[in-house]
Amino acid sequence: MDENFAIQLFEGKKVRIVWDAEKEKYFFSVADIVQVLTDSADVKQYIKRMRARDTELNSKWGTICTPVVMLAPDGKKRKTQAADLEGIFRIIQSIPSKKAEPVRQWLAELGSQRIDQIIDPELTFQMAVEDYRRQGYSDRWINERMRSIEMRKELTDEWHRSGIHEPRDFAILTNVLTKAWSGMTTGQYKRYKGLTKENLRDNMTNIELALNTLAEVATTEYSRQSNPQTMAESQRIAQEGGSVARDARQTMERRLGRSVVSPERASDYIKPIDGTDAETLLTPEKEQ
Repeated sequence: MDENFAIQLFEGKKVRIVWDAEKEKYFFSVADIVQVLTDSADVKQYIKRMRARDTELNSKWGTICTPVVMLAPDGKKRKTQAADLEGIFRIIQSIPSKKAEPVRQWLAELGSQRIDQIIDPELTFQMAVEDYRRQGYSDRWINERMRSIEMRKELTDEWHRSGIHEPRDFAILTNVLTKAWSGMTTGQYKRYKGLTKENLRDNMTNIELALNTLAEVATTEYSRQSNPQTMAESQRIAQEGGSVARDARQTMERRLGRSVVSPERASDYIKPIDGTDAETLLTPEKEQ
């Protein structure tokens, strides 16, 4: 399951969603969908009664639903009963609600958007730009962020080509690269900025983003030239790529007379998101 956690808003109510990249499916929180349709004060009891009424649904419940790790209201990750679009449509059939048809249309639109993005990846970038704008980021920052996303993708593709596939190994290489240019691992960097679950790159300044992108571009090019065959070789190359950005950082700092690795967070300078207007809030777990 791809750890791309999201909260979609339907008529102001939150519906947790996870995109499974391997299965190429959205998985929706069953409890959230039921809450949207019923306004029930006790969703668990409603689901229990619903299953008792619909014996066919109850008999297939284990097939329709699957436990998926999602963010709980307290911010912690917990396994939650979830279903794909087909499963959610089946559950909706068992709920007498005037909201059923609008919810069906909303779900179908989400599915259509994802298919469009797979066919035309440029749409993913366009939607990301609009999401950042809704959250209050400046166009200048967004341009730099989009460039960093593109360069990160090229680097991860190169790591894949070199035989790196495990998420743990990606995290190790990212830490090597980040520490080489900034002096901190990603975890240390996030703590330095006072971040917890927030995305580090979404809270970098323009200078930090540019230096991080330089480190990733250099690492990608060095890897293509060296064609590493082992994890140790890829780590060495990540160190070299990060060193390119470290040298640039040190040159800037000597000229400016201050550190460009900043505890400031980009999120400190953007307007709060209006829940009635926001359509998508992504939880930053994919990138480190």
